[in-house]
Amino acid sequence: MSMIRGLYFEQFVIGLTATSPSRTITAADIMAFANLSGDFNQVHTDAEFAKTTQYGQRIAHGLLIQSIASGLIIQTGVLEGTVVAFREMTCKFSAPVFIGDSIRVTLEVVETKAMRRLNVGNVLVQFRVIKQDDTIVQRGDWRFLVKLRPTT
Repeated sequence: MSMIRGLYFEQFVIGLTATSPSRTITAADIMAFANLSGDFNQVHTDAEFAKTTQYGQRIAHGLLIQSIASGLIIQTGVLEGTVVAFREMTCKFSAPVFIGDSIRVTLEVVETKAMRRLNVGNVLVQFRVIKQDDTIVQRGDWRFLVKLRPTT
């Protein structure tokens, strides 16, 4: 669905969906994340070692994919200028992401609650990170605080 940019809390209705653009995962992404996080597990960083694993090749860190997924949702524009905080997340990692895989994110609003005293609303979305072959690689819930529409 084509989205309006910068939705206010009142525009996040239950059932609203959004889909991000795709992004291809590179070896440079994996090494940059390893350097940033300090997670140099060989299944991510050592091609020869990774060949001996059940995957047969290097895999992206699950938290790297989660980080990229959050950025992809920001790129949809739905939270542009209106998000106050990324408050909570749950996530299940269900399939590996390899170098060269492309991922996209879908989300659906499942719960909203106004917090008028704070001038925000609490928005719960179910998300899915999906590879180019439609394999769901991660799924779970994200909770955001979003600005209420300004009163005139």
